[in-house]
Amino acid sequence: MTNNEEQAIADKSGDRNARTRQLLGMKGAAPGEKSIWKIRLQLMKPITWIPLIWGVVCGAASSGGYTWALEDILKAATCMLLAGPLLTGYTQSVNDFYDRDIDAINEPYRPIPSGAISVPQVVTQILVLLLAGIGIAYALDLWAGHEFPTLTCLALGGSFVAYIYSAPPLKLKKNGWLGNYALGASYIALPWWTGHALFGDLNWTIVILTLFYSLAGLGIAVVNDFKSVEGDRQLGLNSLPVMFGVGTAAWICVLMIDIFQAGIAGYLINIHQNLYAAILLLLIIPQITFQDMYFLRDPLKNDVKYQASAQPFLVLGMLVAGLALGHAGV
Repeated sequence: MTNNEEQAIADKSGDRNARTRQLLGMKGAAPGEKSIWKIRLQLMKPITWIPLIWGVVCGAASSGGYTWALEDILKAATCMLLAGPLLTGYTQSVNDFYDRDIDAINEPYRPIPSGAISVPQVVTQILVLLLAGIGIAYALDLWAGHEFPTLTCLALGGSFVAYIYSAPPLKLKKNGWLGNYALGASYIALPWWTGHALFGDLNWTIVILTLFYSLAGLGIAVVNDFKSVEGDRQLGLNSLPVMFGVGTAAWICVLMIDIFQAGIAGYLINIHQNLYAAILLLLIIPQITFQDMYFLRDPLKNDVKYQASAQPFLVLGMLVAGLALGHAGV
């Protein structure tokens, strides 16, 4: 094989990777997609659905009421559709709509700043996803036999938080602490509440614990700010990397993740779920290892690599905590 042939294969592989990254809504994509449906999917950032879908699983586990009966499997799948493609898709579409000026600086290949999709088409997508999400939430309330429409209220509340996170005049993301906590709670607490409420009775203990756990989610949310430091600085958004500098913000990020996850382990010990607490603490060890290997050394370069290597241990820890709470009957 000649050098030219090897280069052609490498270029083709690179193009495929760029197209895949673009479709998933990841950093480092390349412009040029023509299919409107692929562009709409890119706008919804499928890569971001995974934590919400996982949160539903953790909530179902903590409820203690989930079984592997076909009806429960179908309920859970419908709830994952609600949390992931519909309402997370809505959230990401709203965020891209209001961040189009920032994206023009940081990620000009995104659908709106690149001109791949028009503003009226984006607004239509936002409304369709929102209405579909609320409709599915109400259908799940009926399916679960709820006297009070808990899931519908959670869908409405989550959608409102998603809107004020991105939209002026509140635009919570302008405040590094408040915005990132709203994001962390939306990725951990809200889907957890939804899964728990679908199969059990949502109570204040679960609400408070998951809001506490969301402080670890705040740390994860900060990781996403490192890719847009320059645009945030130019447009006056006070993300933590802008306020404290890249190095200090990286330390804040990892400490939030580790300390509050350890705090949940401490609570599990308090309710005599010692085995689950030990597993949760063991999962923190590889997180710390990857934090040192990648993130703390160069957060701007290694943010994606760090998320891919360390975050699986965080999300596994969430499931361990959910199983422990379900086992304890909290």
